[in-house]
Amino acid sequence: MSKIALFPGSFDPFTKGHENIINRALPLFDLIIIAIGRNSSKGSFFSLEKRLAMIRHLYRDESKVKVDHFDGLTVDYCKKAGAKYILRGLRTSSDFEYERAIAQTNRKMDPEIESVFLLTTPELTPINSTIVREIIRHGGDYSLFLPDGINPDDF
Repeated sequence: MSKIALFPGSFDPFTKGHENIINRALPLFDLIIIAIGRNSSKGSFFSLEKRLAMIRHLYRDESKVKVDHFDGLTVDYCKKAGAKYILRGLRTSSDFEYERAIAQTNRKMDPEIESVFLLTTPELTPINSTIVREIIRHGGDYSLFLPDGINPDDF
């Protein structure tokens, strides 16, 4: 049986931190599905189509990565995709508390799905999508925070 992991998020935008988690997780799984979930409590800065295009471009040569999107519960998408693992990155202790609650809830809904956490590397800890959106919104140099070769204006 293949080890399939789902890496869910809004990825608005997909940052160097996200890229680092995926790249470090590639040896652990047979397939990683990066799936943009629609968060009913968040509006998005970039369109779904633009976010999908940027991530697909980044992983265009990586056969172990699939990019998709979904509505609804993460565990329901996991079942549909055959994913038994949910991959998440942790930057801070507050991330841990938040992600722990979600992981325990997901496990209660489907005990066959395991959450796997990777710690962000120290130099990427301060990067988060909210801050990067503000940098982009106000014309700052966002290239420091987005994966190499990703320029939102190109998509």
